Amino acid sequence: MKADFYETLGVQKGADEKELKAAFRKLAMQYHPDRNPGDADCEHKFKEINEAYETLKDPQKRAAYDRFGHAAFENGGMGGGHGFGGGGFAAGGFADIFEDIFGDMMGGRRQRSSGGRERGADLRYNMEITLEEAFSGKTAQIRVPASVTCTECSGSGAKPGTQPTTCATCSGSGRVRATQGFFSVERTCPTCQGRGQIVKDPCQKCSGHGRVIEERSLSVNIPAGIDDGTRIRLAGEGEAGARGGPAGDLYIFLSVKPHELFQRDGADLYCKVPISMTTAALGGQFEVTTLDGTQTRVKVPEGSQNGRQFRLKGKGMPVLRQPAVGDLYIQVSVETPQNLTRRQRELLEEFEKLSSQENSPQSSGFFSRMKDFFESFGER
Repeated sequence: MKADFYETLGVQKGADEKELKAAFRKLAMQYHPDRNPGDADCEHKFKEINEAYETLKDPQKRAAYDRFGHAAFENGGMGGGHGFGGGGFAAGGFADIFEDIFGDMMGGRRQRSSGGRERGADLRYNMEITLEEAFSGKTAQIRVPASVTCTECSGSGAKPGTQPTTCATCSGSGRVRATQGFFSVERTCPTCQGRGQIVKDPCQKCSGHGRVIEERSLSVNIPAGIDDGTRIRLAGEGEAGARGGPAGDLYIFLSVKPHELFQRDGADLYCKVPISMTTAALGGQFEVTTLDGTQTRVKVPEGSQNGRQFRLKGKGMPVLRQPAVGDLYIQVSVETPQNLTRRQRELLEEFEKLSSQENSPQSSGFFSRMKDFFESFGER
């Protein structure tokens, strides 16, 4: 005895179309034979699920089922020939449901052939630029080898004066359908490889491909403020499409060379500048050249410590496609004197004797705290 169609799908009798489809999708994914190979029970359950959904999704069939039950489709009833008992699927039936329900699982909806036209492949080009070029922007000329439309046959692949013919196997659709067991399977036409057309007399220049390899010169505009890893898309500059199909795109992947003096963090720049011990102690100044080529003076206050930063506002990188500009941070690195002469050593030794805790408050304070810590630790 057949199970109730509503119970088979696990829905209430008043379920709407959306609820029916959601229930069918869930159960079909669970019991589909491709997910349960060799399981006869799952195959039988899958057939029941499909028959129930095929009946209840059709308003007329559902009304008949609600009134007469399974008897409405037995003994030559109005539903004869539909479902699994009638020797196959109705036109536009399960094949369309399968595509709708399992399209994502099988890699997305298929693209039907359009006269053999195929979109060209996208191309990638790696370009390395300097930090100065990223700062100011530039127009670069690049040469890219790629497939282009054959001028001899205008991309058709057929010898001039002839035309491709419609594939007799698939009637130009590029797909063929075969019935396997209880459902239909569509696959790429083996005769035309999905193009829908056959080139009987191929073009000699492109050997019937409709494309030839050529090196093209392209101009690439690199805007100021471009960052490392940015991708620039040139629409339609990829490989030519097969048989007059649209061209793919060209993607320029930019990398910025490490700079000898500056490090970049977004729109800000950082530069480490060594200064002498006397400049740090007595104060002074120095000049730095920024990326725009200008000289900027940096004043060092008396008693500056190693690692101190100075901010130069608006001297960093421009922000891409915005009027804003980042900052330049100068970090001083105090250099300890080396290769001292006898007189220099004498002066430093004299300075050391005259020094007090006030001259080196950080080191004096640190060692004082360390002494207090170990004295208190010994008293425990």
